[in-house]
Amino acid sequence: MNGLLKFITCGSVDDGKSTLIGHILYDSKLLYADQEKALLLDSKVGSRGGEIDYSLLLDGLMAEREQGITIDVAYRYFTTDKRSFIVADTPGHEEYTRNMAVGASFAQLAVILVDATQGVLVQTRRHARICSLMGINHFVFAVNKMDLVDYREDRFLEIKKDILDLAEELSLKNVKIIPVSATEGDNVTKKSERMDWYQEDILMTHLETVDVSESDEGTDFYMPVQRVCRPSHDFRGFQGQIESGSVNIGQKLISLPSNESALVVRILVGDKDQTQAFAGQAVTLQLDREMDVSRGCVLTDKEELPVAKNVQATILWMDDEPLSAGKDYLVKLGTKMIPGIIKNIVYKIDVNSGDHLQVDQVSKNEIILCEIEFSEKIVTDEFKKHKTLGELIMIDRVSHMTSACGVVEQVETLSEKPYFEKDSIRAGGYIFEEFYFNLENAFLSKTKTKDRTFHVGDPVPIRGDSFHYPEFFDIVDVEDNAAILIRNGTIADMIELKDFEYAGLPILDERGFALEIKSKSDFDTFLCEYNHMDKDSRGSFVNKWSRFETYRSIVCNDNFWMI
Repeated sequence: MNGLLKFITCGSVDDGKSTLIGHILYDSKLLYADQEKALLLDSKVGSRGGEIDYSLLLDGLMAEREQGITIDVAYRYFTTDKRSFIVADTPGHEEYTRNMAVGASFAQLAVILVDATQGVLVQTRRHARICSLMGINHFVFAVNKMDLVDYREDRFLEIKKDILDLAEELSLKNVKIIPVSATEGDNVTKKSERMDWYQEDILMTHLETVDVSESDEGTDFYMPVQRVCRPSHDFRGFQGQIESGSVNIGQKLISLPSNESALVVRILVGDKDQTQAFAGQAVTLQLDREMDVSRGCVLTDKEELPVAKNVQATILWMDDEPLSAGKDYLVKLGTKMIPGIIKNIVYKIDVNSGDHLQVDQVSKNEIILCEIEFSEKIVTDEFKKHKTLGELIMIDRVSHMTSACGVVEQVETLSEKPYFEKDSIRAGGYIFEEFYFNLENAFLSKTKTKDRTFHVGDPVPIRGDSFHYPEFFDIVDVEDNAAILIRNGTIADMIELKDFEYAGLPILDERGFALEIKSKSDFDTFLCEYNHMDKDSRGSFVNKWSRFETYRSIVCNDNFWMI
């Protein structure tokens, strides 16, 4: 038997998606006797003239039946002699595009229905683009309702040409085009005598035999850490699913982003000890020494995985509220949940033409390329290289609703510019960026990160909407081991932190927060506590030493307030 196939059916409204899958279940004798009797009874009292309405097998909600459309994603599980299947029947109406994207996120193959009487529509293009966006690499275009065009080969070939043009435009992989009639059953589970001009595999044969195994991840080992397991004082295990490669006892692994290394001393698959584990298995790994590893970190045998704060991503906007650049969200990427800001909308993608459009706002169900900045560096990669490290969702921090889903197109590592730079000294931060509060939506945003880098001799902005700094002060960036000396509103020098001496001037951190340092003794204590700080006490450390309100405020113009 071939492996499990997870597939999705999608297309425009009333293209026959539910009918198609219902016919597969019915013809394959996959119904219980009471289900079959209920189907026959429901069909007789419905609006189909007494004929069997196969769509009723999937349209489970009363509202769906009354409207004659599928609203939610309906999942069905079935097995034939050759394969097991999970199918998601998804809504066709544009209003429910986000529901369709949810179904696509789990699927290995997409069955996209095209109405033979209408041909390729905007929704066909939208669904094909979203399926490709969600990482589906196998497509079946089922040209349905061939009975309504008298099973004409010329009509099928006309639509087939349009589908192949669409596949080339979207760079779709592994495309199969099949003429069917879901209502009559032609080329669904049995070969059609009325379309003897079509001699290739019918739909069910293709679904039972298609190879959807993926080998793009490669052989390098990596595992996003889902959980740190500590059942006793002498055991600390890291749990997660292996996404690529294999791991062996004695193998050297690197923890990212901390870049520490250790050897594997124990591998547990379930509660069984193993000497080796492979991609797809959920495991617990025990290492030979303590490392800085927590949920969201990645264990790998290669150091080449990118660690970055900035990415470009293609996203499908799913929120009822329009998207504007500058708002921050919780971003879930791999097993990591982290705050992130949409810095810039690069362009919107016209789902019909594929054109790139310049926009300031994005509405529900629109697709855009945007720049996202995370609150700290995380392990991420292009979706086409490492799927798990390149797929993300964005969650509204107030409503906790999923606002968008998408994939990473580009990781900005080498292109990341430091905020301050002198020779080998590089420091980050956002000390000269503005904070604004949106009163209507109750969210705080930070202005887009500036592209410029400050050097010795450059004047710095002392006054802004949300900051007011003295003309003489020092900036201490402990994370980057740097100090920046500001004299008369100009950068006088940049030095390593070990060379910095307290001069009695105000000291700020790289965020513009005033540090509670009034003497050399305070400064020494500050550094000592930082060097001995663990990850769980970072908030307490910042609360003790930093004061936001000394030189900073939160402002907005017109309809917003100043704090």
